[in-house]
Amino acid sequence: ARLILQKGRSLPLPSRWFSIPQCWRYERMTRGRKREHYQWNMDIFGLEGPSAEAELLAAVTTFLERLGLSAADVGIKVSSRKVLQGVLESLGVTEERFVPVCVLVDKLDKLPRDVVENDLAELGLDSSVIDRIVETMSLKSLDDLAEVLGGEHEAVRELRELFSLAQDYGYEQWLQFDASVVRGLAYYTGIVFEAFDREATLRAICGGGRYDRLLSTFGGKDIPACGFGFGDVVILELLKDKGLLPDTSRAIDDLVFAFGAEQRAAAASVAQKLRAAGRSVELVIEERKVKWAFKRADRVGAARVVLVAPEEWQRGEVRVKDLASGTELNIKIEELVP
Repeated sequence: ARLILQKGRSLPLPSRWFSIPQCWRYERMTRGRKREHYQWNMDIFGLEGPSAEAELLAAVTTFLERLGLSAADVGIKVSSRKVLQGVLESLGVTEERFVPVCVLVDKLDKLPRDVVENDLAELGLDSSVIDRIVETMSLKSLDDLAEVLGGEHEAVRELRELFSLAQDYGYEQWLQFDASVVRGLAYYTGIVFEAFDREATLRAICGGGRYDRLLSTFGGKDIPACGFGFGDVVILELLKDKGLLPDTSRAIDDLVFAFGAEQRAAAASVAQKLRAAGRSVELVIEERKVKWAFKRADRVGAARVVLVAPEEWQRGEVRVKDLASGTELNIKIEELVP
């Protein structure tokens, strides 16, 4: 929001921004929640209507698919802050209680229902109002929501449009309506969403929504805006559970070793040739014995040891040992890259 205000009128709208900051928070650490993490943020400023949310959700589902996940693994619950707002207005609940009620409703699937109901009662809501709130927040169908709020209610119309756009994009199978999703942060004003694992063993994978009145909080003029935050902690846990976490261990293709000081320059040129071909190379630049070089290659998991020796080098060759097969051959320098 501050960056948008800083750019002012020079920023062409709509604007699509993303960032991947390192974040910290004072938190009780549990599985999927740490005090330090990286978070992918994506926001669209200056675009009204659910088409912006549809584009953001397309980014989320595309990313999940590229990780090897499917709609059978991950779902995205979608609702709108306007659902709860409409219910509270119909019950005569004052506007200043809206945000505190949202914070409590956001805990319905995290805490026992009676605990949330007691907290709502402490806000001064009577039992009939609490029952109506909980009943509405339990809705899982847009048709049922339309019966409660009316088919022309703004929340119903926007949600129907979003689900229609999701069908056009081809990711509708990822989405499900869930009225209990309100998101705990105070600044959301419209459609909100949370991604979750279908086995329900983890916290929310990512979440976001519309926040059309945030810029005025920082003294600026409000413009339509929506976005999401996607942390690295929960998704890593899910990928581990699914066996989809890629092997990111350091891999060495070639360990290059010079027999003596006279071959150092030659060994450096061989290492650079291999690196230029895209291979990962460790060049031994200190004084070591051949026996050490093989031990080192085994320790770092190198695929080959490339030995630069005086006689072979004079013939335009190097000695190469394949550590997997154990074969050892003299190879012409120009044929060194497999």
